[in-house]
Amino acid sequence: MGRHVTKIVFDGSLSMRLDSLLALNRIGAATYARHLLGRRLEPSWNVNFEVGVRFWRHQFSVALRQPDIRKGRRLFDSLQTETDDVYVVSSEVTGEPKGRWYLPKTRLTDAALLYLHGGGYAFHGAASRRMAAMLAHRSGAKLFALDYRLTPEHSHPAQADDAVAAWRYVIERTAPEKIVVVGDSAGGHMALMLLQSLKDRNLPQPCLCIGLCPWTDVGDRGESLHENDRYDLVQGWMALRFGEWLDPERKYGRSALSPISYEYKGLAPIYLQAGGREILHDMIRDFATKQSELGADILLDVWPDMPHDFQLFDTVKPSAGQAIARIRAAIGHFVDRNGTFERGPNTTVTNGCFLID
Repeated sequence: MGRHVTKIVFDGSLSMRLDSLLALNRIGAATYARHLLGRRLEPSWNVNFEVGVRFWRHQFSVALRQPDIRKGRRLFDSLQTETDDVYVVSSEVTGEPKGRWYLPKTRLTDAALLYLHGGGYAFHGAASRRMAAMLAHRSGAKLFALDYRLTPEHSHPAQADDAVAAWRYVIERTAPEKIVVVGDSAGGHMALMLLQSLKDRNLPQPCLCIGLCPWTDVGDRGESLHENDRYDLVQGWMALRFGEWLDPERKYGRSALSPISYEYKGLAPIYLQAGGREILHDMIRDFATKQSELGADILLDVWPDMPHDFQLFDTVKPSAGQAIARIRAAIGHFVDRNGTFERGPNTTVTNGCFLID
């Protein structure tokens, strides 16, 4: 990864730590051998980046195959690989709603971010806390990270109800026109569904919704859901499993639980980011295209060489750095009215207020 160093952070029992370390070493040795033979998974990825992607896919797979998801969560967190980026933030735990404020040492904006973490609605691990700290530090905005109820122990509508409760909590402290809702992966799904919940309850919309690699259809949509398995941190079968856990008795159905089934015209502007190598790419593109045709304010940026939740690679990958800069620019434009935010070099869909004359 160039001049950057990837840190290894351990947690949990010794046996889990050792199992995860052995897996990382095994994957690393195999990947180095393939690169020596000229067999790169993706031409733009160096060996360490590919090792990271393969390792996290392995960890997700092993965690999801545990008979007890609680053990799976502990295994997933037993070894974390992190960039050497330092995020200068303090944090404060809240009790109701359950969550944590991340407060950057240097405030750059009047915005308050409501962050909804990823993890398929089933995981809330160290990677999500790292994402929250990164977003607060890089944006210079105070951020409330909701610790919502997880599946499979708690199915829908537990997560949707928790999101509305978090929204009510944040607007007691910050005007809606200064609030940005941001979510990654399943948290992106949660952010998009929150806009519909606010509409249904006649509650104010945020000034902007940011979806980072958002899950937009809980069903089997798009060729990338399975064809990009080999490139991504998560696989298509995992996304379908997460959908089953969200609605185990099929009381609500795919349409009711998929943002792509709704209309977003007249709601908060939506800025989306996706990776061209992630399994969710096609459904994110389909969502953005449909909402553009329906008249929503929407913009989608795609980095063709990137996997799911690539923003966490931060300064390690130029694509991640560009994505974070775009997030910061979007917040500055919509909250602080600084500069413009319009089509960029990676924009594939744009409509409404994102079209600048």
